Amino acid sequence: MKIHSDICIIGNGVIGKACALAMSHAGYEVALLAPDSPHQSHPITSQPFWDQRVYALNHVARHLLSSLKVWNAMDSTRIAPVDAMVVQGDDEARLGQLGFNAYGTRVGALAWIVEDSNLNRALDSALSFVSGVKLIKGRAIQLTHTEHNLEVSLDSGATHTTSLIIGADGAHSWVRTQADIGIDYRSYDQRAVVANFSCTNPHHGVASQWFLGADGIVALLPLPDQQVSLVWSAPDAFATRLMAESAENLCERLSALPGQTLGQFAILPPSLPKAFPLRLIRSHSLIADRIALMGDAAHVVHPLAGQGMNLGFADIDALVSVLGQSKTIDCGDTRLLNRYARRRAEDVLLMQLTTDGLHRLFTSELPPVKALRNIGMRLVDKLPFLKNRLARQALGHTFSSHPMESF
Repeated sequence: MKIHSDICIIGNGVIGKACALAMSHAGYEVALLAPDSPHQSHPITSQPFWDQRVYALNHVARHLLSSLKVWNAMDSTRIAPVDAMVVQGDDEARLGQLGFNAYGTRVGALAWIVEDSNLNRALDSALSFVSGVKLIKGRAIQLTHTEHNLEVSLDSGATHTTSLIIGADGAHSWVRTQADIGIDYRSYDQRAVVANFSCTNPHHGVASQWFLGADGIVALLPLPDQQVSLVWSAPDAFATRLMAESAENLCERLSALPGQTLGQFAILPPSLPKAFPLRLIRSHSLIADRIALMGDAAHVVHPLAGQGMNLGFADIDALVSVLGQSKTIDCGDTRLLNRYARRRAEDVLLMQLTTDGLHRLFTSELPPVKALRNIGMRLVDKLPFLKNRLARQALGHTFSSHPMESF
């Protein structure tokens, strides 16, 4: 069997699905390679517990999802706005503190905490109604360049010809390997320990973060009601201890965080935390001949700024903008792909340098470095212009071009 489309997207996660919808809205015939049926993977049923994997989506992500009719299709009762953020340093006097809020940044919210399953169900629903996307079951096993196209051979025996392949297939990208695009890889020797908790005091929409030196970085993200999501970026040995100890001990650790105002904690079901390895991946290029990478296939950053998923949505926004302006040109044209790569280069590099630099800075145990980083946080907190510039950077470069009333 032979299949043809303008664009073939390999990767059936959030970024792949959103990209398929966006390219279809831009007028392209899209094939989304889906090894498993997304509707079976994410059934629309009432969910008795909260996802352990959540995303802090910024304004670029929300605007894109709104334009694709996905945002309002999510269960709004399971989305929590982030109205403020407080970052605590690791000096004993707790003087190294930095705070951001939506009012000071002149936005309705800094971000929104969204569960993976809530977002996936809305994307799956949108895909079931759009006519320009073919969901193809199968796994890509070979990629061949022809004179004017690419051919993808599937394990089902089918052959798919396309003008452009988009690799949205994660950190271990098959597309990236087939395109012979190299990477710079570095393990942080940390794991993100994630779980959800109820707390006795309201969080008031505040996301809190603690830099704990040798014990890593703790983030508590607001969920609806008096509930929070934990992301503890812990050194491997300490992460193993956290995963092995009882839920009561983990709750006691959170209750003992310096300056926390949430009271006592109780773990929510499922009661066992999960852990994910943390690493830095820099792709040597976002593009190759008739190939574009996005999301984790293109870049993986430390989660301390909560921007990994937002980088992927910004990739989609940039590629749609480039291809949407040039529908009369072959969508795999080298000039268009070069334009996409240039648009993303600065933002991606800046986020990689920022997250990696902060990680290096806050894992150093040298006394002069510890003093300097906490003094720096306190100084930034007293400079509103610089602080708001940092906050608006996290919101996304392009959000200011969209009317805030639409939010």
